[in-house]
Amino acid sequence: MADNKRILLCLAHMSGQEMKYIQEAFDTNWVVPLGPNVNAFEEDLEKLCGQGKKVVALSAGTAAIHLALVKLGVGRDDEVICQSMTFSASANPVTYQGGVPVFVDSEADTWNIDPNLLEDAIKDRIAKTGRKPKAIIPVYLYGMPAKIDDIMEVARRYEIPVVEDSAEAFGSRYRGQLCGTFGDYGIMSFNGNKMITTSGGGALICPDEEAKKKIMFYATQSREPLPYYLHKEIGYNYRMSNICAGIGRGQMTVFEEHLAHHKHLCDRYVELFADVDGIDVHTNYDERSDSNYWLNTILIDPAKTGTDYETVRQHLETCNIESRPLWKPMHTQPVFSGAPAYVNGVSEHLFSMGLCLPSGPWVSDEDVERVAREIIACCKK
Repeated sequence: MADNKRILLCLAHMSGQEMKYIQEAFDTNWVVPLGPNVNAFEEDLEKLCGQGKKVVALSAGTAAIHLALVKLGVGRDDEVICQSMTFSASANPVTYQGGVPVFVDSEADTWNIDPNLLEDAIKDRIAKTGRKPKAIIPVYLYGMPAKIDDIMEVARRYEIPVVEDSAEAFGSRYRGQLCGTFGDYGIMSFNGNKMITTSGGGALICPDEEAKKKIMFYATQSREPLPYYLHKEIGYNYRMSNICAGIGRGQMTVFEEHLAHHKHLCDRYVELFADVDGIDVHTNYDERSDSNYWLNTILIDPAKTGTDYETVRQHLETCNIESRPLWKPMHTQPVFSGAPAYVNGVSEHLFSMGLCLPSGPWVSDEDVERVAREIIACCKK
């Protein structure tokens, strides 16, 4: 029976502390957006970030990207450079503002935005439009740190703000510094399958208290501080509820445990596939990178293994094991077919070979062995 249990990609894991904070919210009737749990959760996140950063807890990571773009003044027809290899939520908020996403491809070692191609794209957009892009949104794909020093160097040279999409990288670090704290703004996500969850929710890492206050203003319908409702700017209903923040506070008590487990699972996958020609586990590319391995990922070379990622995925599904293809690059998505794109073939190559494997806190060593065994069984049948 145990061999037939469903193995999921990344199932939420509760610490046991969550109900204490939720009950506290009910007992004090703080069940609406804002409240003591929201304040305390933001303080926990600010301690994690360091660097003097401030954090605003929001309803989703997508909301965080949107508000960062609002704060940066992105408007109609403004161009924003986005990593192509990502989930659509990285680019969708650009269109909310009437802007135009400009997609830039990845480099092979990080799977994240190529700094050299990024600069090429900036130069070409300036030449074609007479304007530089209004922002850059690099992504830490599956928790893997981008070469953010190189990205920031390009951004500073052209004086373009950076919004780090670290939705998948909670706890990942680059040169020891938390991902999401290098740019002008950083994004966190607490969706149900992330490193920690608030059932749904996100946060925006802000540079200072002034920026935090402005983001909070936008997130609460841009209501002016008056006894009656006065609005001079468009606002949004984006604040996190006190209930969800209570879950987040409980989750923070087991965050380090979750992080260690994800890294341990990566080590196990590396060991189990070490002697399999044509299956490569994506791991830290050098000593600067410290990934959280939110989802462990592999590339399956059809020429060497005699199989492909879709055949493996379907086989795993018959074995009651969840897996998932890599993100389909944004420049290949029908909804963005008219968007400018600067490609080098890397993201499409990754998509043609990549698979995400079970990686969450509920995944055991025995589960990883079962996953690896079934994948290897597909090779060169």
